[in-house]
Amino acid sequence: MQTVSPLETAFEQIEAEGQALPLPPRLAHLYGRLAFPPAPEKHPYIISNFVETLDGVAVAHANGKSLDISGGNEHDHMVMGLLRACVDAVIVGAGTLRDAPEHRWTPDYIYPPLASEYHQLRQQLGQTTQPLNVIVSSSGNVDLSLPLFHEATISSVLITTAQGKAHLQQQSLPPTLHLLVASEHGPLQARTIVETLSRWQRCQRILIEGGPQLMGRFMAEQLIDELFLTLAPQLAGRDANESRPGFVANQLFLPSDPRWGELLSLKRAGSYLFLRYRFA
Repeated sequence: MQTVSPLETAFEQIEAEGQALPLPPRLAHLYGRLAFPPAPEKHPYIISNFVETLDGVAVAHANGKSLDISGGNEHDHMVMGLLRACVDAVIVGAGTLRDAPEHRWTPDYIYPPLASEYHQLRQQLGQTTQPLNVIVSSSGNVDLSLPLFHEATISSVLITTAQGKAHLQQQSLPPTLHLLVASEHGPLQARTIVETLSRWQRCQRILIEGGPQLMGRFMAEQLIDELFLTLAPQLAGRDANESRPGFVANQLFLPSDPRWGELLSLKRAGSYLFLRYRFA
C-alpha cells in the first residue's frame, strides 16, 4: 500500500532521547528513530502534539465549524498516529471533543494507511489495542451520545467534578465510559487530572492533544515533558471577532516565568516542519 514519503531529518539530538522504541520497519522508514526516557517513578512521561500556522494559530473556526490547521497534511496525520500508538492514554478537553464530535483519538482513526503498523507497535510495547481516550470537563457539559462513547473497541474516561458528574448522570452512561471525579468544583488542575487518571490506570506515557486551555494548565504546572509541534506553511490571521489562540491559552509566562524548550529534532516534509522540544 502506498503511503507518504519519509520525513527528512535536518537535526536530531540522538544521545539525549533515551531508548529507541521498536518501530515496525515501515514506520521506522517513514519517521526515523523515536525514543523516550523511561517514565519517572511517581508520574507518567507526558508529551503533547499540536499543529500551528506560521502566525501561531492553533485553533480557528468558520461558520461554526473547526478548521483543519494542517490542511489535511498526511505527514502530520502520520506523526499524530505514531504518537498515539506509543502512549497509554490520550487526553483532550471537552472543547476539543465538541470541535471534532466524530473523532476517536486512536492511531488508526487519524491515519488508516498505517493501522497495522500502529497495532504492531502497540503489541511490541505491551499496550492495549487502543490508547485510553480521556476527556476532561469540569462542568460535565458533554454529549454522551457522541460516537466515541459507543465505540466498543475504545475504552474512554471522563474526568470531571462532583457537580459535573451530577450533570452527566442526567444522561444514559455508555458501558465503555468511566466517570472519574477529580474534585468537588472546577476548574480542574493538570496535576489533579493526572493523579486521578493514574489512580484508576497506571500509565507510562500520556499524550495531550488539546485544546489550548488544557495545554495552558499543563504548561503552567510544568507537567509537559515534550512538545511535538507541526508548523503548517500558511497564515491564518486574526481579527476582533475571533481570538484564534495558539496552542497555549489563558496563561501568561513571559516576562516573569517564561518556558524555554530544548530542540530535540527537526524534520520536514515539503514546506511543513516537524519540531520536537523537551521542557525542563
